[in-house]
Amino acid sequence: MPALTPIKRKIFELFLRMIGCRLKRQKGDHLIFDRPGLKRPVVITADAEVPVFIIRNNLRTLGMSVDDYLNILRQL
Repeated sequence: MPALTPIKRKIFELFLRMIGCRLKRQKGDHLIFDRPGLKRPVVITADAEVPVFIIRNNLRTLGMSVDDYLNILRQL
């Protein structure tokens, strides 16, 4: 399995929009995305980069594997 690396927030937002998530709200420096069928929202910070642990937690929330995530990133 390829290793995950931190990614720019704008690219991660594009990834979320590509899989059907939409920005529900922003609270402070947190962006909260939602998609039908998710038990909890996907939350990222408004920092310049999204760290690996947040990517992993959100992939778990989305029910996606790292390989699926990387394949979608290659399409961006």
